[in-house]
Amino acid sequence: MENTKKLYYADAHLQCFTARVLDCQKVGENFDVALDQTAFYPEGGGQPWDTGILGGRRVLEVHEKQGVIFHRCDGFLEPGTQVEGQIDWQRRLDFTQQHSGEHIVSGLIHKRFGYHNVGFHMGAAAITIDFDGVISAQVLSEIEAEANEAVWKDLPVQCWFPPTKELERLPYRSKRALEGAVRLVEVPGYDLCACCGTHVKHTGEIGLIKLLSVVKFHEGVRIEMLCGRRALGYLSAVLEQNRQVSQAFSAKVLETGEAARKMNENLAMLKYRVVALENQLFENLAAQYQGRGNVCHFEPGLSGDGVRRLADALGKSCGGRAIVLSGSDDVGYQYAICQPGADLRQFNRDWTQALWGKGGGKPHFQQGSLRAARRDIEAYLTAASQ
Repeated sequence: MENTKKLYYADAHLQCFTARVLDCQKVGENFDVALDQTAFYPEGGGQPWDTGILGGRRVLEVHEKQGVIFHRCDGFLEPGTQVEGQIDWQRRLDFTQQHSGEHIVSGLIHKRFGYHNVGFHMGAAAITIDFDGVISAQVLSEIEAEANEAVWKDLPVQCWFPPTKELERLPYRSKRALEGAVRLVEVPGYDLCACCGTHVKHTGEIGLIKLLSVVKFHEGVRIEMLCGRRALGYLSAVLEQNRQVSQAFSAKVLETGEAARKMNENLAMLKYRVVALENQLFENLAAQYQGRGNVCHFEPGLSGDGVRRLADALGKSCGGRAIVLSGSDDVGYQYAICQPGADLRQFNRDWTQALWGKGGGKPHFQQGSLRAARRDIEAYLTAASQ
């Protein structure tokens, strides 16, 4: 079968085209269709495939095998017929914006540090780029500013297959050694890279480049970023969230960070006071249970730490096994069991099995959770004591 002519190389903005069906083979419930030419981009180079309509059929996936591009369609197309193709332009534009923005960022980092782009993935939510060197958050901010300067300059983006002699003298980036015809993509002054993806005609089409994060990854870093419509959507969502935060804090939109810091300080002070009051309560309860032997106490509204601290206090005063539970029949109960010098592990195994729970810990101190109702817990303990 003859190789497919790749119309997207000549014009990444081509949305409609006509082609001849060369072959159509059934694959499961769908069909793999080969054409003499196509504007549908196949998966490759970190960029997902195009979708759209071909001859009235939906194009679900696009893959290239040995120079032939196969379109996974949801219906049969008769070989030898002429069909019209319609690219899902919003999807194509999105990927084109992301890929073009990645070139600018990778080019800037390579020029500044000599680092190489060793991994590129265009996910549904964001795109990630992996570099073989360390980049700080401060430098990331500087790279973002430079990258957007390139967007605002509206520079022409050139894509071409240079002759061998020209290729040999060009300092282009590439992830690996390439054989045969090499397609280069150039953003003047920012990047020159071997790439098979689709790109904008001018950098202004990218619209916006937003670098979201940089984290350590293997021996280098992974950068998460968004471009174009995705970046605008993300920032709009962030602004809406911040608007809600500003209303909750009664603070101006650009002052929510300070308001949150003060709120955390107030919460820390309140938690300190709550712990102090709890400790006083626990001391009073421990005094009430002094020398009572085995005890079981339900106390509402305790955190896991509170359950543990109260069990420890009761265990030291009651002279037997102290069980503390907090929760409700609807959501279940957190528990802690304390008996200094005892081995509670078998007791814990038995009662978690009987009361739909799980837990563990040290021999003298067990903790976990139960899904049983309070009456069932109390009935179990009554039966166990007899």
